Amino acid sequence: MMRVVREISGWGRHPRLVVDELLGEDLERLTRDVVLTRGLGRSYGDSSLPPREGARVACTRMADRILRFDPKAGALRAEAGLSLARLEARMLPRGYASPVVPGTQHVTIGGTVAADVHGKNQHRAGSFGDHVRSLRMRLADGRIVEVNESREPELFRATIGGMGLTGHILEVEFTLERIPSPWIWREHQRVDGLDALLDELGRASASWPYTVAWVDCLTRGPAMGRGIVIKGRWATADEAPQAKSHPRTRTAKLAVPFELPGFVLSRPAVRTFNELYYRWLGAPTARGISDPQHFFYPLDAIRDWNRLYGKRGFTQYQCVLPRAEARRLFEVLTRHGGASFLAVVKDFGRTGRGLLSFPMPGVTVSLDVPLRGEKTQRLVDALNEVVAAAGGRIYLAKDTLTRPDHFRAMEPRLAHWNAVRRTWVKDGAISSAQAVRLLGDGA
Repeated sequence: MMRVVREISGWGRHPRLVVDELLGEDLERLTRDVVLTRGLGRSYGDSSLPPREGARVACTRMADRILRFDPKAGALRAEAGLSLARLEARMLPRGYASPVVPGTQHVTIGGTVAADVHGKNQHRAGSFGDHVRSLRMRLADGRIVEVNESREPELFRATIGGMGLTGHILEVEFTLERIPSPWIWREHQRVDGLDALLDELGRASASWPYTVAWVDCLTRGPAMGRGIVIKGRWATADEAPQAKSHPRTRTAKLAVPFELPGFVLSRPAVRTFNELYYRWLGAPTARGISDPQHFFYPLDAIRDWNRLYGKRGFTQYQCVLPRAEARRLFEVLTRHGGASFLAVVKDFGRTGRGLLSFPMPGVTVSLDVPLRGEKTQRLVDALNEVVAAAGGRIYLAKDTLTRPDHFRAMEPRLAHWNAVRRTWVKDGAISSAQAVRLLGDGA
C-alpha cells in the first residue's frame, strides 16, 4: 500500500483539495479508516472529493482484476478499480461488451455503480445499475458484506447512484452484452431547429439502440437548437470490415499540454467551432462503419482535454426533464449567454433502479460551461429553476454549483435515501465535499 499527499480535483478542475490518498491492490485493507473511495476521478465536480482538506481517501485504480466470467450467462465479477478501457480491451474481442457506457472509457466499474452511469442506449438498456447482480462492500462500521436484490436490497439500491456515500464498493458483479462484432454501424443526420431535432431523435430512438444529438446552443431564432442526430448499433459480422478483424485500442495522440487562456473558449470562439462542426459533417445524412472508441468516446482522443477551460475550470451541467420543457431550457441558456462548447441531448426511457438514480423518462441535456464566478452561478440557478418546475433532476456525477434548496426541490426521493443511508453510515464516517454542499454533512 502506498500513501501520497497530493492535490486532487474532479474532471472540471474545480474545486481542488489536498488529500491523504491511499493506493494499493488490496481494497479490503485500503478501505479501512477512510472517509471516501474514489476511482479515476472523472466525475466533474466535488462528488469524488473528501469533505475537508487533508482527509484520507482510498483510490481503487490499482485493484483492477477480473475475478471470474461466465460466458454462457455473460456474468462477470471484477474488482471495483477495473476501468472500462481495460474491460473492453479484454472482452470486445471475445464478443462481449459492457451493457452501458458513459462518454469516457476512463472510469472504474465501482464508479459506474456509484454514479449509475448511462449512455447513448439508456432508452433501451436503462443505466448501468440495471445490469448489476451483486456488490461486495465494506460498510462504515468495518464489516464486509455482499448485497443484492435479495440480501439487504435497500442498501443495494441506495448504493446504485448513491455517489459512494453508503459504503465502499469492493467488487461488482454484472451482466455483459453479447455482440455480433466489435464494430459499430453509425448514421448521422443534420437537422435545422430544436423541434425538428427532438422529433428526429425520438424517431431514431424508436428503432436504434444508440442515439444522441449534438446541439448548437448559440444559434437563435428559428434555427435555435439546430444540430446533428447520431444513431448507432453493433454491426453484423457481414458489415464488419473483416470477419476476424478487431478495432485497435486507441491511445490519445493529441494532448492539451497546459491550461489555455480564457479567450480560447470565448463565445465567439465557440460560435465559430459550432458553425464549422455543423458544416463539417457534410451531407444532411451519412452512414458507415465506426470503431467503438470513436463512436462512444470521441473526447478520449484528446488527452487532458479539460485543460481547454483554463485555470478556472468548468462545470458540466446535466439535467433530465420532460421533452416538452427542453425548449424552455435552451431559451434560458441563450438568454444568459451560456457559451457551451459541448451541448448534447439524449432520450431517456425508464427510471433508474437506484434510490437516487438520475435517469427518468424524458430527455437529458448536457452542457459544458466555463466557470466564470457569479455569472456561471446565476446561469446554473436559472437552469435549475426550469428543471425543478418541470419535475426534472440534475446528475450528481456532473454537478458543481447546484444549491441545496434546488436539489431538495428536485428530489422527492431524498428523504427515503437519507433514511437508508443513516441506517448504515453514522456521524459522517463516509462523506464527500458534495455531501457537505448538498446534504448538510459536517465538514
